[in-house]
Amino acid sequence: MSSLFDNFLTTPAYAQSAGGGGFSAEGLVSILPYVAMFGIFYFLLIRPQQLKQKQLRSQLSSLRRGDRVLTGGGIVAVVQKVAEGSNEVEVEIAPNVRVTVLRDTITSVITSVAKPANDVTPPAKG
Repeated sequence: MSSLFDNFLTTPAYAQSAGGGGFSAEGLVSILPYVAMFGIFYFLLIRPQQLKQKQLRSQLSSLRRGDRVLTGGGIVAVVQKVAEGSNEVEVEIAPNVRVTVLRDTITSVITSVAKPANDVTPPAKG
């Protein structure tokens, strides 16, 4: 009885055929899904993140007075003073409240080129 039970739980081990040690079509086919998965991850996850980081670095290097920024702590501020060659930026977080933050803590630059919703442009005369 124990022999029947042992055969039920164990699987026989098959030896692999001894190949020539070179590349074979079977080896290439077995690696192909991993290469495809890496390609998909690269184009869907890694590359867009790299492009976003590159864009943020260029925006941070071209900061100027009046830009609205979002800090890592979630504070929306207006840039008041930028020192070239320095990693520090002076921002205003409330009327007459200025703090110095590092450029690295700024997570995004908010560019508000659109007009506020409650502003109405007068009709052109003539």
